[in-house]
Order: sequence, then C-alpha cells, then structure tokens
Amino acid sequence: MVNISYFKRFRMEIDLNDLPSPEALQEGYAWVAWDDSLLETHAEVKAQCFADEIDALVFPSLSCRDVCIHLMREIGRKQGFLPDATWLIVQGGTCCATVQGVRERSGLGAIQNLGVTPLYRGRGLGRALLLKALYGFWRAGLGRAHLEVTAHNEAAVRLYRRVGFRCRKTLYRAVDTAPMAMQAQNS
Repeated sequence: MVNISYFKRFRMEIDLNDLPSPEALQEGYAWVAWDDSLLETHAEVKAQCFADEIDALVFPSLSCRDVCIHLMREIGRKQGFLPDATWLIVQGGTCCATVQGVRERSGLGAIQNLGVTPLYRGRGLGRALLLKALYGFWRAGLGRAHLEVTAHNEAAVRLYRRVGFRCRKTLYRAVDTAPMAMQAQNS
C-alpha cells in the first residue's frame, strides 16, 4: 500500500557579503575542523540530531547511523565539498553538533544537514555552527549560499531568518509514509 504525504520545504538564500559577526562558542565547547578520519563521527552525530525528527521521515538517509555514513561518504566525495564549511562542535569529549558545506556548480554554497543533538539545543550552537559554515563559504570566495528546510521545523526557519536567509522558493517533497505506518503498527 502506498500512502503519499507532501512535506512543505523552503529553499532559503543569503548574501555572504552581509553576514552577522561570527559567534564565539560558550566556555567548554570547541570547534572540530573537518578531517577524513571524522567521517563516521559526523555520521553518528547527524543520526543523533535527526533520529526522531520529521526530516528523518522526509529524508530516510538521515534515519540511522549506517545510512548517515553512506550519506557522509557521498558528501565528502562531491567535487565541491568544502572542508572549511564542515564542522563539528564538541563539549567535554562529546560531539553535539554537525554541518557540512558544498560548493555547487552554480557557484552557490550549500549547507548540508545542519544539526544539534537534542540535549544541546537552545544554547546557540545552531547559530554558531551556521555562521561558521557560512564564513567558510565566504573564505572560499563564494558570494551567496542556500539551504533547504522543512517548513514544519519552525525553530530552524526562525534561526535562518534571524541570520539573514530569505525564502526564495517553496517546494513540496512527496514521501511514501506507508512503510513508517506499518513499522509503527508492528512495534
């Protein structure tokens, strides 16, 4: 049985020449720059960030660690992958936030899967991480960046607007939710 649901998403863009000042992390938190050896760490944090969120339904590639590892390999192999726009945040030895950045053929920077694990939300880490990635695009000589966000994720939409992103397009993503409904019945 197929059960198609449509999820409203916004494509948002920002001018990188008019960014707010970068944010310092709170005491006890630290930046971890991209290194190939951290691929699985990024995947693990990504899976933790999205596990119980609507985006794991909209994008099954965010639903579990093993699939996130595959996704991270694909992002890392992209010709436009930008290590300077790809970061982790760590606190006391625990990785709690992740973002990846890619330069698209069009010359735009593309934010990939920015996420903060549930226990660390509401501490300004998402804003700091977003700005760190945007400044990475700017240092790479890009003039604009974009991202896509599920409209239902109101906190993320507010954050992006506060930083300076503006909605350029509304998209609808069709998702077969029948497998999820069957899985819920079996549990």
